Amino acid sequence: MKTCKICLEPKALDDFYRATGARDGYRSDCKVCNLAARRAKYIEDPRKHIERVQRWQRANPERYRERLQEFAASGKKKVSDRKSHLKRKYGLTLEAYDALLAAQDFGCAICGKPDPDNVDHDHVTGRVRGILCWNCNIAIGQVEDDEDRMIAAAAYLSGNTDLADIARGRLVALGG
Repeated sequence: MKTCKICLEPKALDDFYRATGARDGYRSDCKVCNLAARRAKYIEDPRKHIERVQRWQRANPERYRERLQEFAASGKKKVSDRKSHLKRKYGLTLEAYDALLAAQDFGCAICGKPDPDNVDHDHVTGRVRGILCWNCNIAIGQVEDDEDRMIAAAAYLSGNTDLADIARGRLVALGG
């Protein structure tokens, strides 16, 4: 047991980083406090930390390439890329994506096919509407998110020409 000098909590030695210069061989601050301090320094001036990493990458190209290959081979890169894409493009975390998919019974929000992976969103507001299969997502894209065109298409498929005529009339009136 050792007491952290920052949070003053007694913790197991596994909760401290090793430090060869320290009397007992461990840092005086616990891993949690150390990471919090490092995070605060990074937020204060990220440029300095980014440049340090880039210098290491340039100085160690073989080791850097090897680490990238290990990361890709482990499957973690694919997960990381997906997580980054969802957050950057739609503002979704993986947890929010999984919750949305679960709310749809793990099927496309329109046709119900299993394992959809296309996030559908309103192109004007950016609001996420659901998760769709490829075909349903393309269909909505082809009608340019226009409800009247979708109604006309559904009426056409059902053979209801009166409803299709009404929808087409609305579309013409809107300038479509």
